[in-house]
Amino acid sequence: MVEMRPLGLPGVFEIVPKKFGDERGFFSETYNAQALARHGIELAFVQDNHSLSAAVGVLRGLHYQLPPRAQDKLVRVVAGRILDVAVDIRRGSPTFAQWVALEVSAEKWNQILVPAGYAHGFVTLEPNTEVVYKVTDYYSPEHDRSIRFDDPEIGISWPFAPDQLRLSDKDRAAPLLADAEVFDFE
Repeated sequence: MVEMRPLGLPGVFEIVPKKFGDERGFFSETYNAQALARHGIELAFVQDNHSLSAAVGVLRGLHYQLPPRAQDKLVRVVAGRILDVAVDIRRGSPTFAQWVALEVSAEKWNQILVPAGYAHGFVTLEPNTEVVYKVTDYYSPEHDRSIRFDDPEIGISWPFAPDQLRLSDKDRAAPLLADAEVFDFE
């Protein structure tokens, strides 16, 4: 059983799995293909990724892979909390360059589904935050792309000033959306 809530951009959902607890702890089915299929979402995940960010303000993103290696992502937090962001990068889409953000945390036990055609990123809101996510295609360096986290065309409202963020060199040097290779809207 899962609760699903659309987040305002096509295909982006908050997913909250049921959690059953007692004095011993809890049990939760964090992913069930049949439960998602009942909501019209049929994805074949092939790889799980896990990141640890030691500090508050670690920003990872905005990342995506181009076709034919595009990835849908199902993101959850197993320790700590993040602000997770999805940006529509399907040129020609009515929601092109629009973004949605969701706080995802171990406490809320929620997840975010980010479909292919969206750039994805997050910033940590607590130290020692661990993020686990499933993807529908394998990592492909040849198809890996990123967009600047502070692109004014997108205008994401991050909860920290740019000089307070910790980014990789790759993310700091990412191109603006106008200069990036993106998806075509179909």
